[in-house]
Amino acid sequence: MNMMPRTISRALIPVFLMAAVGCDTGPTNTDHIPTPYELTIPPGLPPMEIPADNPMTVEGVALGRRLFFEPMLSGDNTMSCSTCHRPENGFSEPQQTSVGINGEVGTRNAMAIINLGWVRTGLFWDGRAATLEAQALGPVTNPIEMNSKWPEVESKLNAHADYPQLFKDAFGVDRIDSLTVAKAIAQFERTLISGNSKFDRWYNRHEIQLSEQEMRGFVMYNTEVADCFHCHGLGGFITDNQFQNNGLDETFADMGRYDVTGEEGDRGRFRTPTLRNIEMTAPYMHDGRFFTLEEVVDHYSDHVKISPTISPTMELVGFGGAQLTQQQKEDLVAFLRTFTDPEFLSNPDFSDPNQ
Repeated sequence: MNMMPRTISRALIPVFLMAAVGCDTGPTNTDHIPTPYELTIPPGLPPMEIPADNPMTVEGVALGRRLFFEPMLSGDNTMSCSTCHRPENGFSEPQQTSVGINGEVGTRNAMAIINLGWVRTGLFWDGRAATLEAQALGPVTNPIEMNSKWPEVESKLNAHADYPQLFKDAFGVDRIDSLTVAKAIAQFERTLISGNSKFDRWYNRHEIQLSEQEMRGFVMYNTEVADCFHCHGLGGFITDNQFQNNGLDETFADMGRYDVTGEEGDRGRFRTPTLRNIEMTAPYMHDGRFFTLEEVVDHYSDHVKISPTISPTMELVGFGGAQLTQQQKEDLVAFLRTFTDPEFLSNPDFSDPNQ
């Protein structure tokens, strides 16, 4: 579902959002000053650029965390953001594609919410949302997801015993609207930072050594043997955050980025997901077609399909794939598991505050 226009200036996003959802921020409490929130950035990751119109605060992050787990955002009060973005699964979902409140099955797997505060190329698999604030608006009104309407959600939140005061504390507003809901959720999502995996402790901090098998996998990952690094890179985000056709199909049931841009070269291209916590974010690909890392590696090794829009690095691999041996496949999977960050997956600050 294309919630955003194909081209929009980032400077106009706050104005666009207010117009698009009929927001009225209401009177502002100028006496209230929320507490600034200081992000902790792990070594290997750059500073995060925070939008000037949504500075991070302790009150805003806490409110966003509560809203992330709030089922009142859905039409029947049964589904929250966390339904499809589970902390223990790297804020992704363990089923192939998303299922909405009415049992309707979507066509895409919910992407992991990991280090998205740095993304500037567009969110969702097709990049249709320019910011985290814009992204938070879409699922609430999507008829095959949360299937609600923002005026209904606003009414429920404004009538709640706690939320009006929480929003006043976070934003100084007297009435809750969709814009401030999206801002709060975006603040919480910017705290979902992963950077303490075994890989980070080895590559970025030189605290430990990888096993011999993991090192063999690293060498393949970082050379043309497996050629993972061209799209996923090393250190940092473990993704180029660009849109790629990675050879899944010769023809496309889902056009991906093309549905947003209308550019012929974008047919079948989807945003490169991060490999951080990849061990925990199955199933894989935009349609959840692969359920194990072994299946993913098999695809790149033996089943790459050439099409007119295939990404150049995949075309160099050639029809079929990298043709890895069974031992090489096992070594590569062992290395991919070094991206798992147990601290991120079990962080109590990311859990449901109502439990």
